[in-house]
Amino acid sequence: MTTSKEKTAAKTAPGKDDSPDKKTTGLTVKKPEDFSEWYTQVVQKADLADYTSVSGCMVFKPYSYAIWEKIQQLLDAKFKQLGVKNAYFPLFIPESLFKKEAEHVEGFTPEVAWVTHAGDTKLDERLAIRPTSETIMYESFSKWIRSWRDLPMLINQWCNVVRWEFKYPKPFIRTREFLWQEGHTVHETAKQADDMVMAILNIYNEIAEQSLAIAVQSGRKSEQEKFAGALYTTTIEALMPDGKALQMGTSHQLGQNFAKAFGISFLGKDGKHQMPWQTSWGMSTRVIGALIMAHGDDKGLVLPPNIAPVQVVIVPILFEDSKKEVLAVAEKIKQQLQKENVTVEVDDRETYTAGWKFNEWELKGVPLRIELGPRDLQGKQAVLFRRDTAAKETVKLDGVAAAAKKMLGEIQQSLYNKSRQQLENGIAPAKSVTEVAAAVKNKKLAKAYFCGSAKCEAEVKEKADGANSRCMTLDDEEKKGKCVVCGKEGVVTYFGKSY
Repeated sequence: MTTSKEKTAAKTAPGKDDSPDKKTTGLTVKKPEDFSEWYTQVVQKADLADYTSVSGCMVFKPYSYAIWEKIQQLLDAKFKQLGVKNAYFPLFIPESLFKKEAEHVEGFTPEVAWVTHAGDTKLDERLAIRPTSETIMYESFSKWIRSWRDLPMLINQWCNVVRWEFKYPKPFIRTREFLWQEGHTVHETAKQADDMVMAILNIYNEIAEQSLAIAVQSGRKSEQEKFAGALYTTTIEALMPDGKALQMGTSHQLGQNFAKAFGISFLGKDGKHQMPWQTSWGMSTRVIGALIMAHGDDKGLVLPPNIAPVQVVIVPILFEDSKKEVLAVAEKIKQQLQKENVTVEVDDRETYTAGWKFNEWELKGVPLRIELGPRDLQGKQAVLFRRDTAAKETVKLDGVAAAAKKMLGEIQQSLYNKSRQQLENGIAPAKSVTEVAAAVKNKKLAKAYFCGSAKCEAEVKEKADGANSRCMTLDDEEKKGKCVVCGKEGVVTYFGKSY
């Protein structure tokens, strides 16, 4: 165990620079008391993002971008297993091209940013800055697809998009520019497209629950909430601690609407020209915001091991007479963990106290900390600290790597279990619009029967403080019942306020 002498040294070691300009300041608000301010402080003090002079736009600092890279790697591997290939299409979309699919244009026009000049010269045609890429990609698809042999066409791109939101910006959750992947596929039949929609939805569900450790509810969007121009939209929805739902990924069956608009056709096996079926799907950097909100606590971030850029940090407690020996053992533990495919850092900075480092790594949400001092070496042991529970465990040095690997798995599962319990506790059954409104007021998702009509959804929104349908069940075995608004046949639907 760390001795009282080492604890004192960790807090007040002479010569250490803990001056206010270098010291990481902890959070000054508690998560349950001021959720919005807590979130803002975590984003800034955990060094995730910075504001810019462009309103509604932010800088992804290296730490948050490293989280996004982990998400990219996980998603990309799964997409490629389905045969999806990566490509890149232009950021700028000519206005005439953008307007080809009327319903799509109507859905996005309020958020589109336009380029009108090049230098002092006015452009002959305005260029939309990519809010989504259906139109620019499908122009190419119409040239690339000639026969059934060209199908299925499975394309994904990693890029940025711009949607000129006028709502209050929130880093990662609602910004005018964000990063995402958007997949676009073309198929011979409706069933093949339907299967792709569900395959992607399952991938998103798996990433959310197994990697991000966030429990989600999957389902289909209502006609009012579906993607503009789609036949239908599927989604995964999470419930945040403030009672709001967060859409974490969507997968759309586009039908043949865009094929008609862009002249995409193919010569079928029967020798006749046919129109294909298309899908599109995306997950964005807003899932980083979900990570922050779902798992963070009053000390800062809490990252699931499967998505953490640093899974283990080793903090050696250093004294001049034992520094060399302690660092040598720390390096040995690091190498052992790396052989287990664990990402690990040794924080050997001598300008900060061990106590300061403890606080900083807790703020940054590193799942597991290993503390190692000279007394620990004498006892041939180390102290393991779990970020999720703040529990400490003393482990023999020759078993540290195995214990750490096991503990990372326990942390991952524990965070998911906690999230699953919060989601289940956050769902309230409702048999009337009044009960839907009561559930929303109590910061819960209302589970009710809903017919799916725009008129009924508008009434719920009016009477339940702006709440809307988040998703309608995909489970055919769910019993049907009377819509909470009109009494017609409806399916199980989740209502809530959203970001």
